[in-house]
Amino acid sequence: MSQALVHRLKPAHLRLIRAIHDDGKLQLAAQAAGMSQPAASRLLSEIETDAGGPLFERLPKGMRATPMGAAFVRHARVILSEIDALSGELGQLRDGTAGVLRVGAVTGPAVGALVPALMALRAEMPDIQPTIEVAPSVTLIRGLEEGRFDFVLARTGSDNDTRAFLAAPGRREEVCLLVRGSHPLAGRRISLAETLDYEFVIQEPGSPIRAALETAFLVNRLPTPETVTNSSSLLVALSLLTGSDVIAPQTREVAETLIRAQTDVRILEAEEEIAVPPFLVLQFRHRQLSPVAQRVLDEVLRRL
Repeated sequence: MSQALVHRLKPAHLRLIRAIHDDGKLQLAAQAAGMSQPAASRLLSEIETDAGGPLFERLPKGMRATPMGAAFVRHARVILSEIDALSGELGQLRDGTAGVLRVGAVTGPAVGALVPALMALRAEMPDIQPTIEVAPSVTLIRGLEEGRFDFVLARTGSDNDTRAFLAAPGRREEVCLLVRGSHPLAGRRISLAETLDYEFVIQEPGSPIRAALETAFLVNRLPTPETVTNSSSLLVALSLLTGSDVIAPQTREVAETLIRAQTDVRILEAEEEIAVPPFLVLQFRHRQLSPVAQRVLDEVLRRL
């Protein structure tokens, strides 16, 4: 095939050759390709001249591909298939039904808001490729500032420049005390004072759940737990729960998710309230979201 033909070929030319092969008649192929028969005849002649030989035999009852024409059609099908796929993917990206997005969240909102939003959109957006990172708020906000996230569900701190963000309110989270099913306190309503004889596995000092737990003890004139394992890992907490009588504070959304997953954990219903401040849905003020990220964000906000 000459370089002249390679540079001259357009999708319309390929569709015409494919239609001639499939229909066997120039008139039908011209209609399928959206052109007049004289235009189709002239275009075919030009392609054959550039190709260096006939692509179709002219028979009394139609047209049949020559070996050169069969090769042309075989490659035309591949090229047109890729063009159609590209067109479809670009349309999905414009419409927000496909594409890559990266979202960060602290554990509770990830379970209670972000994952349900993605599951609800999956049926109508099967080609999205989401990445969800669960991390402390300070890590998430730093990642948002560095452009690693489209948006995050997190809590701001005193050292954050909130003028850089667009924010939407999240919701207040209740903290539950998780234990294994055979824990001595399981199965009844308890007071915080009854938990002081047991080890706790809690997020690091300064984390929202840790601060809420310690505040609840202090407000009720109780000492804070003395025997503590510090870890923000849910897997570490579960491992300790299943093997000992430790108590693990988690948000109610996380706790109920673990129970639905049939893990051997129970919620200790405490008389005193433990709650963390509302999280925020944050995006960078001067960075426009892609259509797919905007659709996911809208669904998250709708659910909140």
